[in-house]
Amino acid sequence: MATDPLTKVNIKEALNRLFHHEELTKAESKSILTSIGKGEVNQFQIAAFLTCFQMRPITGPELAGFREAMIELAVYIDFSDLETIDLCGTGGDGKNTFNISTVSSLVVAGAGYKVSKHGNYGVSSPCGSSNVLEYLGYQFTNDYDKLRKDIDTANFCYMHAPLFHPAMKEVGPIRKGLQVKTFFNMLGPLLNPARPRQQLTGVFSPSLMPLYKAVFEDMGSQYAVIHSTDGYDEISLTSPFKINSNSFDGTITPTEIGMSAVAPEALHGGTTVEEAAGILVNILSGKGSAAQSSVVMANAGLAIQRFKPDADLRDCMAEAKESIESGSALAKLNDLVQ
Repeated sequence: MATDPLTKVNIKEALNRLFHHEELTKAESKSILTSIGKGEVNQFQIAAFLTCFQMRPITGPELAGFREAMIELAVYIDFSDLETIDLCGTGGDGKNTFNISTVSSLVVAGAGYKVSKHGNYGVSSPCGSSNVLEYLGYQFTNDYDKLRKDIDTANFCYMHAPLFHPAMKEVGPIRKGLQVKTFFNMLGPLLNPARPRQQLTGVFSPSLMPLYKAVFEDMGSQYAVIHSTDGYDEISLTSPFKINSNSFDGTITPTEIGMSAVAPEALHGGTTVEEAAGILVNILSGKGSAAQSSVVMANAGLAIQRFKPDADLRDCMAEAKESIESGSALAKLNDLVQ
């Protein structure tokens, strides 16, 4: 992966510039976050730095620089000989849906495509992908051989973010103390330690779409950034949804992909990890509601299309449907947790 040269930037100088509403370059942003991740910046300066980006929107070059710093500090998992995809969202939409990206990831794996999923415990919902997979018996690890075995046997491996990003220990307590959303919430979907070539990423605000588009294009990804117009960070089918991808920028309605509109309450994820896990297993077993299954097919289908961008989305959704109906998706989950 090509990266900018690291030019050392003084945090005090950077803070003074940010206080005067100046923007940082990609290289400057990378340098500062590298210094933070290495423990070279004190907690007061870190808090001030994070707060600056609450006062104005982050820019594309700043986001790209922060990503490069975090990726270079992360535990690297070398799947460069594989075509893999990550399905994830920023969170922060406040919708408390079931684990759509996690279910969809297993459906994609069941359809024969390799998924290297990156995630964490829930922030904006009671149950994130780490919560539900841990409950079902998946053992978190950053051991390459174990992850490689998972992806070779089940087309799926899961990377629990705290095991791969040691730099986060420098900012974690400060983020918790601030009790407000910071740019690290935006960084999550960009920090997959396996650096997959394919990406399906949902965002909680349409204003983030051009930022992610710019970063994914800089990375050379086959990507789709999605946002439902009523606020979901995924294809919810509760409204039209926006897509920014390598070849398409626009808005699509559920009926345009052969789906009926879905009521928001049909996507509720429950209030406990046990409920969330039950919903996930039900859907993979072909026992999910029509609304749940439709939403999973739409998201999984769009993910499958990242591997073959010239394919019709409806055909890719049909592959997702077959993955569920054949029992293949559920079998991949069983392979992982047994």
